[in-house]
Amino acid sequence: MLFAYARDDRKLLQLPLGGDLKTALWIDLYRPQPQQTASVRALGIEIPTLADMEEIEVSNRLYREDSADYLTVVLPGLSETKTPISGPVCFILQPDRLITVRHHAPRPFETYPARADKVGPGVADPRRVFLSLMEEVIGRLADLLEGSGHALDALMTRVFSEGANATDTGLQEALRDVARESDLVSRVRLSLLTIERAISYFGQSLGPASDDLRPVVKGLMRDIQALEVHGDFLTSRVAMATDVTLGMVNLAQNKTVKIVSVVAVIFLPPTVIASAYGMNFAHMPELGLTWGYPMALGLMLASAIGTYLFFKWKRWL
Repeated sequence: MLFAYARDDRKLLQLPLGGDLKTALWIDLYRPQPQQTASVRALGIEIPTLADMEEIEVSNRLYREDSADYLTVVLPGLSETKTPISGPVCFILQPDRLITVRHHAPRPFETYPARADKVGPGVADPRRVFLSLMEEVIGRLADLLEGSGHALDALMTRVFSEGANATDTGLQEALRDVARESDLVSRVRLSLLTIERAISYFGQSLGPASDDLRPVVKGLMRDIQALEVHGDFLTSRVAMATDVTLGMVNLAQNKTVKIVSVVAVIFLPPTVIASAYGMNFAHMPELGLTWGYPMALGLMLASAIGTYLFFKWKRWL
């Protein structure tokens, strides 16, 4: 799909389908079709493929070509099947327009157009649109980290409250929740790293005529560094949550093993008595007595009860 936006005072106005792209300030290509890519290439812009955007070398993610800066970052979003993923997004910055190329759906690309007049340095030119969109993206990443922190708080409260009495199903759900939050934090941390590199590259390319944008760039860099510290803190919390949950799993397993061991010990004396009277010796005095069988049963019952009472006295049960 192709979304084109033109400047309307301090806001962005979406152009109708088939509108003149030469009047667009921002062109957003979302899983572009060949004809949509061709219409943007007609403006003299080379559109990178998904394979090009997935290259991990810095030279393939941050470069200049034909007076246009190509900045590729990795952002969390949703796939076509609404599955959370992280994917590359390329920002092509020209003197007269900004072009973004993406193959998944990061949330800021849906929220930013309606908030363009409230975010960042405005929409006066493509560079300001780029910085404003970056601020929206960073705000979204901050929200994800905050949500992950709240999820970890709820998880730890649940695990601590249930303790060793937690069920196997509850502990398995807790481990899945921890893994989910760990994956989210790692994806946000990767996004912050790539955004930091892109904004640093952008800041170095600013000329003397763009001195008013340098404070914006510095502010974004400070926000990124603060979020990186927050991400590292959440990573340590994820590790602690994993250790606590696995500890509770071990306690629950030990409790089960303890019960099985106690039951086995309780029935050990009756088993010894039954084994003794099950021996096939020629001379066993009790075999000839009429009360021999009830006596053996009584001994077995008494030994089991005595063992149980001893365990209760020792508080092993």
